[in-house]
Amino acid sequence: MVLKTFGWSFAVTALGLVAAVLFGGWTALGIVAILSVLEISLSFDNAVVNAGILKKMNAFWQKIFLTVGILIAVFGMRLVFPVVIVAISAQLGPIKAVELALNDKDRYQQLVTDAHPSIAAFGGMFLLMIFLDFIFEDRDIKWLAWLERPLAKLGKVDMLSVCIALIVLLISSMTFATHAHQHGGTHVDKAETVLLAGIAGLITYMIVGGLSGYFEDKLEEEEEREQEAEEEAERTGKPRSAVALAGKAAFFMFLYLEVLDASFSFDGVIGAFAITNDIVLMALGLGIGAMYVRSLTVYLVRQGTLDDYVYLEHGAHYAIGALAVLLLVTIQYQINEIITGLIGVVLIAASFWSSVRRNRAIAAAEGKADSDEKTEVSSGV
Repeated sequence: MVLKTFGWSFAVTALGLVAAVLFGGWTALGIVAILSVLEISLSFDNAVVNAGILKKMNAFWQKIFLTVGILIAVFGMRLVFPVVIVAISAQLGPIKAVELALNDKDRYQQLVTDAHPSIAAFGGMFLLMIFLDFIFEDRDIKWLAWLERPLAKLGKVDMLSVCIALIVLLISSMTFATHAHQHGGTHVDKAETVLLAGIAGLITYMIVGGLSGYFEDKLEEEEEREQEAEEEAERTGKPRSAVALAGKAAFFMFLYLEVLDASFSFDGVIGAFAITNDIVLMALGLGIGAMYVRSLTVYLVRQGTLDDYVYLEHGAHYAIGALAVLLLVTIQYQINEIITGLIGVVLIAASFWSSVRRNRAIAAAEGKADSDEKTEVSSGV
């Protein structure tokens, strides 16, 4: 099971490390290995959230997610995205930006650093909305009940998450962004940039979230139709194709997953610049890490881990909330990527341990109930 799910990840790792040695020697190998670990640690929460969506899709679309999806994730977000950032921020053509990335790495890194406030505001707001919508929803299973119960009651207020997100954005633009940013000795006010980028992130979330909700409903309708079609096929003996079985709604859910993955990868891409400004090594390292995140997502789905460890999804969303806040803080202050990664890992590990304790308590209670029942039966006899 592990080899089947992670086989491609192991193969990509081997090829990536060999490519790193050929490209830049043993130093490059070390950089790629560090970047891979960085991506996995920063994106573990991504895998858990993705698994919650992917489990609604069939095996065909899970395979598409692992194949076509990984190409989008690696080449789109880990290779093209950093170049696009520079092209937009420096008002350069894409070809010129690629030339700059390959030939003038210091200048390229400086341009990415200049673009960081807008990236952090956009990504931070998108992730903050994911977190807020999660904690304001009333759920049957609660991890931190003392916190989640009152928040679920507050969540009954319409548009509360949007209001809070806008307040956070306003505070961020007035505190972090209005402080002096020294670039070549000049004073730069980033408040307007942060405000516009943050609003763009909020609008993107609302569009994506709205489409996601719409397509989730469509997916349920499609599943009912597919079940009827399968029953019809069994009666008539006519086979149905895998693509038809997947349904149109699953395709849009796949697109939603890709947008979600893109929002999660902001921190990994930005964090990678703290380690190297070589886009080839960056693509290799982050690409290997992204492959493991993909495989881990599918593994969680196939093992039913989210059903067995019910607090994992909570831990992942708290990690998203922490990451959103950290991204907004990095508009002004530099935060070590190790801290960013560790916060997510600690929160998910805590939720996993809480799930294990819950499962043990339920098993112990069931065992005691069975024992009491047997005692009653033997006493009756």
